[in-house]
Amino acid sequence: MENLDKIFSSLNKLSYGLYIVASSSDGKKNGQLVNTVFQLTPNPPRIAICLNKENLTHEIINKSGFFSVSILEEETPLPFIGLFGFKSGRDIDKFEKTSHKMEGDCPIVTENTLSYLNVKVVSKMDADSHTLFMGQVINGEVLKEGNRLTYDFYQKNKKGRTHKNATTFNKITEANK
Repeated sequence: MENLDKIFSSLNKLSYGLYIVASSSDGKKNGQLVNTVFQLTPNPPRIAICLNKENLTHEIINKSGFFSVSILEEETPLPFIGLFGFKSGRDIDKFEKTSHKMEGDCPIVTENTLSYLNVKVVSKMDADSHTLFMGQVINGEVLKEGNRLTYDFYQKNKKGRTHKNATTFNKITEANK
């Protein structure tokens, strides 16, 4: 595509946060870092997330029908981001040394978290390499006050990278870092 550089440059101006989406099924907990979480409706409160179909979290949400979203604080350290953003739950237990709680069968990361949402999937949409999961928020809580970790802050201040399975991954941009 001739305008690919221009398109990616334009897409890079969109605003995102950084979150941990987690779920469990058949006794297996997993979570991953995401930047695509958004509110759909206020009443009933519904949100959507977008996950790569190759990720274990995607598989688990498909089975369980539930997920949580932990809204990270700006001070979240890079090793913690790396645990959920660049390691696979197929290889390690991300929750082994991570502060979390369970609501029903859904794990909620509480470490480095300002607030969380617990969500029941009500619909999903195929988006080629990803799935858009839409859900009803069944619970939420503010754990502490602070500044949200934005994708922009992560990239500019923490010098963070983007995983190849992220919705915002761009080969051209990542190669220039």
